[in-house]
Amino acid sequence: MTATVAEAEPQALSRWRPTPARLTRLLVGLAIFGAGEAFLVAAALGNSPWTVFAEGLSVQTPMSIGTATIATSIGVLLLWIPLGQRPGLGTVLNAIVIGLAIDATLLALPDEAPLVVRAAMVPLGIAIVGLGSGLYLGSELGPGPRDGLMTGLHRRTRLPIARVRAGIEITAMVVGVLLGGRFGIGTVAFALLIGPAVAAALRLTGVVRADRL
Repeated sequence: MTATVAEAEPQALSRWRPTPARLTRLLVGLAIFGAGEAFLVAAALGNSPWTVFAEGLSVQTPMSIGTATIATSIGVLLLWIPLGQRPGLGTVLNAIVIGLAIDATLLALPDEAPLVVRAAMVPLGIAIVGLGSGLYLGSELGPGPRDGLMTGLHRRTRLPIARVRAGIEITAMVVGVLLGGRFGIGTVAFALLIGPAVAAALRLTGVVRADRL
């Protein structure tokens, strides 16, 4: 997906000195992404794999899910050092803004809702995460911590990038479940639908043409 975005914008863009439009796109995208994750948490039917981990971490510590998300992102960024990955402004803001947006959105969502409402929150949350992803990927200000870990491990191990990503996501999810994070139908739905949701968002926001997805 990153390569596709790069094809759509062939000119090199600075990762640290964005135009106001690119910075706005990044911040709005990250905030929307975090809001979508919060919908999945509030639905209580299973989180995305990394939020399963963050929730498990929050169960075992005094941290909120959003703060645990930030702590996890910082930990993942430390793994970039031996991999030689290059961050950007988007990398740093990704590590902070998504966690803040999760906590802020959870404050606005009901603690308990009827099952039919919670079931509807799952596809809605996935669609919101997809939209946020399309916006922040289009800013071209550096990969998120988890994306950078994926590409760094792919470069070092020469394993297929899909296998690397799956290994990272499954590991985070399994550890999260062991810590007390919530796995469920929402987790499965996220795994199946997030790719199409991001692809649709990239088309909608004009980052790439439909024939390149």
